[in-house]
Amino acid sequence: MPQFLALAPLGAADLLAAELGAQGIAELRERPWGVTWSGELAGAYRACLWSRVASRVLLRLHSAAAASPEALYAAAREIDWSEHLAAGATLAVDFDAARSAITHTRYGALKVKDAIVDQLRERRGTRPDVDTVRPAVRVNVRVVADEAVFAIDLAGESLHRRGWRAAGVAAPLKENLAAALLLRCGWPEIAAGGGAFVDPMCGSGTLPIEAAGIAADIAPGMQRDYFGFLGWAGHDAAAWAALRAEAEARRAASAYPAGRIFGSDQDPRAVEAARAAAARAGVGERVRFERATLAAVRAPAPHGLLLVNPPYGERLGDAQALKTLYAELGQVLKERFNGWQAGVFTGNPALGRELGIEARRRHRLFNGPIEAQLLRLEIAPEHYAREHRPGRLPPVDAARRDAPGAQMFANRLRKNLDALGKWARREQVSCYRVYDADMPEYAFAIDLYGDGERYAFVQEYAAPPTVPEERVRARRAEAVAVLPQTLGLDAEHVWFRTRRRRKGLDQYTKVGSEQAFHEIAEGGLRFLVNFDDYLDTGLFLDHRPTRARLRALAAGQRFLNLFGYTGSATVYAAAGGARATTTVDLSRTYLDWTRRNLELNGFRGREHVLVQADAREWLRSAPAGGWDLVFLDPPTFSNSKRMSGTLDVQRDHVALLEDTVRLLAPAGVLVFSTNYTRFELDAAALAGLAIEDITRATIPKDFERSPRIHRCYLVRRAG
Repeated sequence: MPQFLALAPLGAADLLAAELGAQGIAELRERPWGVTWSGELAGAYRACLWSRVASRVLLRLHSAAAASPEALYAAAREIDWSEHLAAGATLAVDFDAARSAITHTRYGALKVKDAIVDQLRERRGTRPDVDTVRPAVRVNVRVVADEAVFAIDLAGESLHRRGWRAAGVAAPLKENLAAALLLRCGWPEIAAGGGAFVDPMCGSGTLPIEAAGIAADIAPGMQRDYFGFLGWAGHDAAAWAALRAEAEARRAASAYPAGRIFGSDQDPRAVEAARAAAARAGVGERVRFERATLAAVRAPAPHGLLLVNPPYGERLGDAQALKTLYAELGQVLKERFNGWQAGVFTGNPALGRELGIEARRRHRLFNGPIEAQLLRLEIAPEHYAREHRPGRLPPVDAARRDAPGAQMFANRLRKNLDALGKWARREQVSCYRVYDADMPEYAFAIDLYGDGERYAFVQEYAAPPTVPEERVRARRAEAVAVLPQTLGLDAEHVWFRTRRRRKGLDQYTKVGSEQAFHEIAEGGLRFLVNFDDYLDTGLFLDHRPTRARLRALAAGQRFLNLFGYTGSATVYAAAGGARATTTVDLSRTYLDWTRRNLELNGFRGREHVLVQADAREWLRSAPAGGWDLVFLDPPTFSNSKRMSGTLDVQRDHVALLEDTVRLLAPAGVLVFSTNYTRFELDAAALAGLAIEDITRATIPKDFERSPRIHRCYLVRRAG
């Protein structure tokens, strides 16, 4: 049974396989470069006539070792060329090699040509002439890893040459690539359902003409007057004639109406060339071309496909002009093509963001040497890109969801949700960390909040400068694409931050002004969190066991919370039965937040004192021995304008602890915590204190991957 190979543009092999399968060709094997199959010659003829995607169809003749030019020559002579070249037939040889000692393609082609010519001269006494343009027989030879495969090129020349393109007219898209774009966008189904087609930047008309050929069931090879098999000695003229007659009958039977396919361009010469090409292709009455600007384009029907290949840097160099053009295209789609499908083929995918519409799929294809993407869009308000509010999840690029990295990230997140969700339900924890850079290349911390309405707070760890920004953006886009769906949350319930090392800034710097608070539960208590306005939410989840410890120690105690932040530790102490609490913080905002948290849990009265002061200065003047239980959790670094000097927890912790211990009652306990990951306690300088490292006991299960998230100590007076 003869063996055949059909070649396709990179990224379109699956389309070719589907196309040939629909033509009745069985047992196809898809390859990155195309498909292979075994079958009758008529099937290969049908592929040459009807395939819209194939670039060539080859009949495999022979394979043999060809580690050297001499071996290649000998392998070529093993074929009986008189079975393929009739007397007087012309010849051409195409040669390609990879991982071969034969690196010069012209030399490889010459050795094969010599072998064919020498064999035929010996047998016939005459040699065939060479015609590199339109030979009677074109021989294709490819050597990979010193193995040569010989074939007859049944197409003779690339099948993208349909026979209707005028000589000398350049087109930005080859016809078979244009057909691949149409098939990828589902045009056959849209056309069958009565949909229309629009290309608002049609140039010389390739996309509308190919669209008309598909809709009207016109074989793409009908206008060709040359195929490689027509001069081949093994040609089956009867089979070919029958296939052409069938194609003629199908074209005549087509009932696809005029008035549904439109192309426009602002260049009048392009429009005239497109009209002439459509007439030569036999679809002149089915395609309407007109001169129009993009702004003037309208939808001609309630539904259909708009497919466009706009400039992306090869034909227009001004970056700002390109952004403006893509933004205008997006606006036209949103205002006039609601309910349509759209495809934007671009070699600069970043420009796709200017459309303001989320791509539901992205397909990688090559336009010649240019790697490009087909962005497939569904024109409906729910797919329009949201105006990005600072602190909210970046726009979701749905097309990224199928990326391998996105799927791996989603799988890991799902596993964590399952495992930690069971733990959280068992322990009645409603706010917890579900992911903490488990996959280092997806460096995010993801915290879930809420026991009823759920929220997610996502923090991206800033990548080191050695990681290219393009890679960072790609990984971020992949993660964002799957986050809402994987978490089971609406995108509006997901907040996003990028955490960078902040030098010389207060760690509680305000970043917004939404003033939107959400009420959550922890440990049977209620707290207000804010996802919009600050780098942190107002509740450090890794301190959950530390707060529980404070509650357990607080009964009947006078409690002091230094650097009190939003007062969550104070609320726990009050809930544990503290007879009085004092909270000290420099920020009036955080003291108000503390008051609200206390009141939310029913704690009001003079016994709960709030002090606005620089904690270090306040420590020096506060009465000695006035507190039984103290929580000291200073920021890692602060240089707030309202405080004197700067605070560095590593540098200043000895003085801080000594000043704080002075305030302890004789049997009092100080709980000291710091989130500085490289903190080292100066035990020698604090030898006069009894210090117990309880860090391990205060790291909750959801932070086990980050055992250095904080350090925690119990401190008492010695002796």
